[in-house]
Amino acid sequence: MRSGLIYLAVPIAFFFGPSALHGQPRVQLTLAEAQRLAIQNNPSFTAAKYNAAAAYQVAPQYRAAYEPNLSGAFTSVGADNGSRLAAGGLNNPIVYSRVGSGLMVGQMITDFGRTSNLIGMAKLQAAAQDQVTETTRAQILLNTSRAYFAVLRTQAVLKVAVQTVAARQTVTDQVTALAENKLKSSLDVSFANVNLADAKLLLVQAQSDLKAAEADLATAMGLPNESGFVLEEEPMPPPMPDQVDGLIRDAMQNRPELKGLRLQHSAAERFTKAEHALYYPSVGVIGTAGFVPTGYATIPGRYGAVGMNVSIPILNGGLFKARQTEAELKAKAAAENVNDLQNLVTRDVRVAWLNATTAYDRMALTRQLLEQAKISLDLAQTRYDLGLGNIVELSTAQLNVTSAQIADASALYEYQTQRILVDYQTGVLH
Repeated sequence: MRSGLIYLAVPIAFFFGPSALHGQPRVQLTLAEAQRLAIQNNPSFTAAKYNAAAAYQVAPQYRAAYEPNLSGAFTSVGADNGSRLAAGGLNNPIVYSRVGSGLMVGQMITDFGRTSNLIGMAKLQAAAQDQVTETTRAQILLNTSRAYFAVLRTQAVLKVAVQTVAARQTVTDQVTALAENKLKSSLDVSFANVNLADAKLLLVQAQSDLKAAEADLATAMGLPNESGFVLEEEPMPPPMPDQVDGLIRDAMQNRPELKGLRLQHSAAERFTKAEHALYYPSVGVIGTAGFVPTGYATIPGRYGAVGMNVSIPILNGGLFKARQTEAELKAKAAAENVNDLQNLVTRDVRVAWLNATTAYDRMALTRQLLEQAKISLDLAQTRYDLGLGNIVELSTAQLNVTSAQIADASALYEYQTQRILVDYQTGVLH
């Protein structure tokens, strides 16, 4: 029969997979291997590491202010004889036609803490960027784990669909044979064919869902061209604790987003101190020396000078005051951002804990539901075979078993997925 041929083709595609049918090896994976591949291949994690490395180059930029600055100069001048410079730096005040070359060196002595606070701010911001990298890593692991269990779940549902098609094909064949012998009505045949068609629709949808889940997993691992996976089952995680308070405490300590915002808050406070230091003087030493191979014979061919500069801010139109106020307000905003995220994390942990607890309870309930549905199907089949029941009763029992099998197959992987989410929300997924 045509429907029988469809049934025979399904288990071949399921147990060996489309890749095997075309001579392509299927990829065997554990969850740990999938996570490793995802971290290794995901471009967003690589970009986060580059950003973190770049952030560590900011502190040396500020620290350079503590080091001597050395530069060279070559000057050629044509001037009116006798001209004089009355003000300026350590230049020769006499302006005359000449060609000269020399070196200039400058060394900051102190700026009363501004540079040190800028360096501290940069280090804290770099450490905060490290937490962004950890957040990206955790998100990648979460997405990969979800996709991994989604593939396992859809494979289990597909297996249920295959078994459902086989079971309903058997019933259809039996009812058709009985109808041909005038022992059952054509209505029974119609109901049986409807149930078989519904099972085949379930099978087609399960096959599509499996392909989509495998595509999600391949993308999460950075291997978008891979298809067809043989995944190992993961050990069942233990049940959730009775109280959520411990999980919330773990989240407050471990969540990288919270660590990053706290570091950003500390960096904002250091920047506030750096902006306040603008009110203080800055002290530095400068020196210069060189040769004048072409010039007036009465002027020495060598020159050199050294001096100290003290820059004292007096009036700047309120610029420094505005900058310090801006920095203080941003530091206060950073503190409120930490408080806001703590509230959100508390909520997310509670929701994840409730969902995981519910998923754990559903495993036992779905198993009971499946056992009762199978008993009902056996009774309905017996009643139908004895002529005591009708095809509607049998069809309903078959639908109940199918639904219970899908719920039971999904409950296990739903709990594992929710446990991974709990690990993510508490900051221990790494």
